[in-house]
Amino acid sequence: MGSTKIIIMKNVFLLTFLTLTFVFSTEATAQKFSGLDKSPADIASYPTSYRVSDKSVRVIYSRPQLKGRNLSELAPDGKVWRTGANEAAEITFYKDATVGGKAVKAGTYSLFTIPGADEWTVILNSNLNQWGAYSYDSAADVARVTAKASTDGDSLEAFSIAFDDNGNMVMGWGTTRVSLAMSL
Repeated sequence: MGSTKIIIMKNVFLLTFLTLTFVFSTEATAQKFSGLDKSPADIASYPTSYRVSDKSVRVIYSRPQLKGRNLSELAPDGKVWRTGANEAAEITFYKDATVGGKAVKAGTYSLFTIPGADEWTVILNSNLNQWGAYSYDSAADVARVTAKASTDGDSLEAFSIAFDDNGNMVMGWGTTRVSLAMSL
């Protein structure tokens, strides 16, 4: 009789131990989600209507914010910029296109820019998955074209990319607007 009580007590202890271990181990291994990125990712595509599923082009980029700084601090004139924040922006052409007068084959490219006062250089580069412009290699450039820069009275806090009704890509940040001609 005494040994039966010991066996029952051992089983109760073991069951309690296993239950507590299970409860606390699932808590310890629960998925941890990070907070909202300070420069959230966004997508711009053309045609812009959500009703059109047959897109010609799509840009995936991050949207840094000025937060009291000026554009020339974050994207200095004359220096290669990742065109956004975090990873270099990526542009996908689903069909062959003409960008700034140059023929571009369908495919995905990293999108870099070199800001300037009156015009920006827009670069399509075949090296993908780049963080910033730190490993930018001009030997992998597929196209380098210029885009007209202008100013607008309305200031955009967050860097933005959109397509106009003609399929031209427009980048804006602060009061700067850059329009890149595209035939899609």
